[in-house]
Amino acid sequence: MSGAVVKDAFGLPQSLLVLGGTSEIALATVRRLVARRTRTVWLAGRPSPALDAAAGQLRGLGAEVRTVAFDALDPEGHEAALGKVFAEGDIDLVLLAFGILGDQAHDEREPLNAVRVAQTNYTGAVSAGLVAARSLQAQGHGSLVVLSSVAGERARRANFIYGSSKAGLDTFAQGLGDALHGTGVHVMVVRPGFVRSRMTEGMAEAPLATTPEAVATAIELGLRRRSETVWVPGALRVVMSAVRHLPRAVFRRLPV
Repeated sequence: MSGAVVKDAFGLPQSLLVLGGTSEIALATVRRLVARRTRTVWLAGRPSPALDAAAGQLRGLGAEVRTVAFDALDPEGHEAALGKVFAEGDIDLVLLAFGILGDQAHDEREPLNAVRVAQTNYTGAVSAGLVAARSLQAQGHGSLVVLSSVAGERARRANFIYGSSKAGLDTFAQGLGDALHGTGVHVMVVRPGFVRSRMTEGMAEAPLATTPEAVATAIELGLRRRSETVWVPGALRVVMSAVRHLPRAVFRRLPV
């Protein structure tokens, strides 16, 4: 593949691949980037009416959109799925956006459900992330944006299964970014707080709640700046720094 960089002067992509093609955050990000610069979009996910509808909406915005079958729980199929995309041409941005929240109370009683959360959010992401990183490195340029979560900053009683999977993902992505430093591939970790979306519908809203559109705005700014870590909203950086350093005995008494 060509090593030519296919980005504008502000670092925004002309082509992108979304792993988790029905993610609300991912689609808000794609809409924003299509309005700026992006022309070629691949949506990777399980074949479904929702995936087809997402592709149709983006075509309506003027993008050339294609879908590819991808399952986070099928690591053995990741090479073939991503290989199909990269065989068609360079990809400027890979957005790793898949994940599941699970049901903490239920999953504690049903360990196989907890394993599914871990396999989707962490194991699947490790596989897909490494495959994507290798392809980006082979072409000599590109960004890998990984949707993490503030839930991974410290285990909370209310969601430690989900939080632990995001903690693993976050650490993996940071290490991958270090490993790729100097190769032309940029890794950016995005840590949103509570996002108002289908995944959190019906849940009590946490302080500093945000929206998919706000996360998309932060991702665009992070790409322009070539940031390595993006907090959404930015105030969470200070809040979570304090939370991380709370004595455990104190933290256990908090209503979290």
